[in-house]
Amino acid sequence: MPAPVAQPDAPVALVCGEDDFAVKQRAKQIFQHWCAALGGSDHEVIEATAGTSGEALKAIGRLREALQTLPFFGSGKVIWLRDCNFLGEERAAQTGAVTETLAELAAEIKAFSWSNVRLLVSAGKVDKRKTFYKALEKIGRVESFDGWSVNDKDWAEQAEAWARKGIEARAKRIGEPALAELITRVGPHPRQLDSEIEKLCLYVGARPEIGAADVQAVCVKNKLARAFALGDALGNRDLPGLLRCLDEELWALQFDKDKSEIGMLYGLIAKVRALLMLKEMLREGWLRATENYQQFKAQLERVPAAQLPTDRKYNPLALNPYVLFKALPQARHYAEAELVRAMDLLLRANQRLVGSALDEKLVLQQALVQIVGTASGRTGGVRSAAC
Repeated sequence: MPAPVAQPDAPVALVCGEDDFAVKQRAKQIFQHWCAALGGSDHEVIEATAGTSGEALKAIGRLREALQTLPFFGSGKVIWLRDCNFLGEERAAQTGAVTETLAELAAEIKAFSWSNVRLLVSAGKVDKRKTFYKALEKIGRVESFDGWSVNDKDWAEQAEAWARKGIEARAKRIGEPALAELITRVGPHPRQLDSEIEKLCLYVGARPEIGAADVQAVCVKNKLARAFALGDALGNRDLPGLLRCLDEELWALQFDKDKSEIGMLYGLIAKVRALLMLKEMLREGWLRATENYQQFKAQLERVPAAQLPTDRKYNPLALNPYVLFKALPQARHYAEAELVRAMDLLLRANQRLVGSALDEKLVLQQALVQIVGTASGRTGGVRSAAC
């Protein structure tokens, strides 16, 4: 998530990045630290969210005035240009007037005497090629918070560490299954994660530990979690939950042009492929069942890469490790032969979706019932509400 955290000892600090929640939290921390250190009551907060170039120029003008107004009684002064949105590629930042004025401001900042004044700028994405950014970087400190992405292999690890810290700060504990459920529901979204942690801590009341049942009771599932729900219901061999998730996903297709029945089918194929890979790694003794994500990652790092396929499509190490971790306990719900048969059934469903006029819902339902329902009574699969 963040770059190495810089201490707010330089006279100028720029806190920026696409993770607006982390940016706001860190900027607030620096502002409070500086205010306490300098004392006085002359500190100024300048709102810098601009919809037009005119609004951007007004914010810059207020910053110039603040810099030129000395603090009273010899005390220090902190100026916070907050939520600035014209330092990147936004429309308001592209006008010649804003670019020229920022360049002039950069020259003034370089020549400014910072003996009893501190300047804090918080912003979203910034253009590092611009003169103003370079000036701030030269005389001060820059902290960048790029956020988490589901495409990052370590996003879940970062999210877990962040969640643990937030829960411990509220004098609570959380078990591994509950933590995994929380991260699955929220995904790579720090602001929502903080909100759900606050809800959980209030929900458990005086109890010191948060359990998986607590997470299931009060935490919402975002779009990412709902996308995983169909595959998780398949992995859990939960036919009622699977058909319910299928109905919800098919309903959502009407409102999301980026989704399709074929896309859903490919997601199910990827899930079965992952289960097959896990079955093989368990059989080889490369992996052992664990509820701890860090332990699982350590096991995964010891898997002999030379014995795995070079084709990324069939190489488990090419998959997001958190996806494998979530699927690990689900692998025991199927025999290897059943998973091979499932791949064949999904291939036939693919052919029917592409080459026939059959109802897409019926095709998918039939395939899933054949995969999950025919042997669910003798697999010992865990029944769970997947959606």
